[in-house]
Amino acid sequence: MFKNTQSSYGLVAIALHWLMAVMVLGLFGLGLYMVELTYYDSWYRGSMDLHKSVGITLAALLIFRFAWRALGTQPKPVAGSDKLINAIAHSAHLVIYVLLLGIVISGYLISTADGRSIEVFTLFNIPAIELSVENQADIAGKVHYWAACSLIGLVILHALGALKHHFIDKDKTLIRMIKPLKDD
Repeated sequence: MFKNTQSSYGLVAIALHWLMAVMVLGLFGLGLYMVELTYYDSWYRGSMDLHKSVGITLAALLIFRFAWRALGTQPKPVAGSDKLINAIAHSAHLVIYVLLLGIVISGYLISTADGRSIEVFTLFNIPAIELSVENQADIAGKVHYWAACSLIGLVILHALGALKHHFIDKDKTLIRMIKPLKDD
C-alpha cells in the first residue's frame, strides 16, 4: 500500500506527487506576485521568506523523491498504451525533474549571492557557499524564472495528458496516481 507495485503507485509516491504539485503551483504563483512588489510593500520581506522556506522544503522533498524512486519499483505503463506516447511521457518526466533541480539550485544561488544563509521557517539556516560569481543573482534569477515558466508549461501538458488518459483513453493512468490499485 505504501510502496509502488508493477501496476500502481503507492501512498508515498502519490503523496509526494500531489504535495509537490501543490507546492510548485503555489511557489509559481507567489513568485509572480513577489516580482510585482516593491521594497516598500508591506509583504515584500515576508513573501520572500515564505518563498525561500517552501522552496527549501520542496528541494528536500525532491531529494527524498529521487531516493524513493531509485530504491523502489516503478509501475509499468498501462496495458495497451502506445509505446511512442510512453517514451514521450517518460522524457517529459525527466525534463520535469531536471527543471525542478534547476529551479531549486538557481533559487539557492539567488538567495545566497550576497553570502547570507537562508532562514527556513525560522527553524534553521541553510548556509551560503563560499563560491560566488559576478552577477550571480541576476544570472540565477533568469535561470530560475525561465525554468519555472517552462516547468509550468510542462505541468499543464502533463495534466492534460492525465485527463486524456482518463476521459478519452478510459484507462487507469490517472486513477493509479490518486489511489493505490490492487495488482491485476
